[in-house]
Amino acid sequence: MTASEPARCPMTGLTGPAPVLTRRDAPPVGDLAQPVESYARARDLLRSAQAQQAGFLADTVSSVPGSQHPPVLYLEGEEHTEMRRATARYFTPTQVETYQPAIARLADDLIGKLAQRGEVDLDDLSLELAVRVAAEVVGLTNSRLPGMDRRIERFIPASLNAEPGLPTNAPLLENMQQAAALSLFYTLDVQPAIVARRRAPGDDLISYLLSRGYNDQDIVTECVTYGTAGMITTREFISAAAWHLLKSPELRAAYVHGTEKERHAILHEILRLEPVVGTLYRRAAADLDLGGEVVPQGSVYAIDVGQANLDPAVMGENAASLCPMRELPRGVQAQGLSFGDGHHRCPGAFLAIKETDVFLRRLLIWNDLEVVREPSVSYNEVIKGYELRGFRVRLGKARA
Repeated sequence: MTASEPARCPMTGLTGPAPVLTRRDAPPVGDLAQPVESYARARDLLRSAQAQQAGFLADTVSSVPGSQHPPVLYLEGEEHTEMRRATARYFTPTQVETYQPAIARLADDLIGKLAQRGEVDLDDLSLELAVRVAAEVVGLTNSRLPGMDRRIERFIPASLNAEPGLPTNAPLLENMQQAAALSLFYTLDVQPAIVARRRAPGDDLISYLLSRGYNDQDIVTECVTYGTAGMITTREFISAAAWHLLKSPELRAAYVHGTEKERHAILHEILRLEPVVGTLYRRAAADLDLGGEVVPQGSVYAIDVGQANLDPAVMGENAASLCPMRELPRGVQAQGLSFGDGHHRCPGAFLAIKETDVFLRRLLIWNDLEVVREPSVSYNEVIKGYELRGFRVRLGKARA
């Protein structure tokens, strides 16, 4: 390679910056919080015990009437540590491996739908996969009617801006529609799961919450947070990863023919460039020292995950390129801060990558799989992340 030639990724052979598919027209972060774009500063904030969760409608959901226990997403201190320690066993790499056969069967069923129909929206398949896998872990397996994936999708208020400090009032009609969707979710999915586990506890989250004395309102609120922070985000990442792999024959070949370690490295690198949750908010619960700067109590920060993940001081001078297994400083995760960091780091990180890999590996072995229509990109202001819709794919011919 001459001095004028761009750096070539040793694993994929790709050169130059990768196309960022999901943030081409991303809305700007509001001005109510101080922006953080450097990786080191962002990680320090996320790891500080005095920097508390301020996003995902924390001020609203954590004070739901009738709820005695805030969801773990909004807990802090010893109570949060205890809950995370107790529920971590559902998401460890060892435990996730036990889900492999069920994930594989589900992935085969979903790809069977594609094979039968010849053409489907990939984002519909990814929604069903993400919801059904997470439902097994949570314990939402006794629904009175099928269609839980669509019920969860309907109660996510995409237009409600979750930036701290903004009013959370939605139009009356939207409030009524969301209330109806939540009521259906509780009646058809959550309540029968609670009844079944009161009779016969299982090895799942709902059974554990019941053992701690959580009431129905506590449990449905916890299920809602898992629906938004877990199932929905995994759905979007599966679509984003498939989009990258289908656009680049070199990347697709490296993925399909790679080992599991290599495939996971590719997925982590895509996630670094395309974080599903683009902004994380933190509020200083007390004066804290941030790299020598004293941050006063009450200060709110907006961590730009996408920019932090492109920090050349950490990711190297070719930070915008898609190069799996890049050399990183000790302690830096391959996906950057896309799963967060510190005490609120996403507990389902291993599961999300595993189910994405199981599904996409099976999908992409079909040589005649092609894109009919690339997805449209919109933004969900609750999770502060992208939504990919209408991602139409087909096989060369329908198969019986």
